Amino acid sequence: MNQQCYFTTNNIKLIDYKDIEILKKFLNPHARMIASRRTGVCAKHQRQLASAVKRARFMGLIPYIAQ
Repeated sequence: MNQQCYFTTNNIKLIDYKDIEILKKFLNPHARMIASRRTGVCAKHQRQLASAVKRARFMGLIPYIAQ
């Protein structure tokens, strides 16, 4: 179960809150964040991902709760 970090393998330096397609990969159908244990994202990128998702939600790009 030793997965590689998605952002490290794809050489993504900055997780942008405007890049909704990447952010949606790490959200479940109810628009909740998936744990890093499930996705394999390292701790550094998980923190950046959480901030990006929160910013995108605040800007209205991603819903807080999906139906």
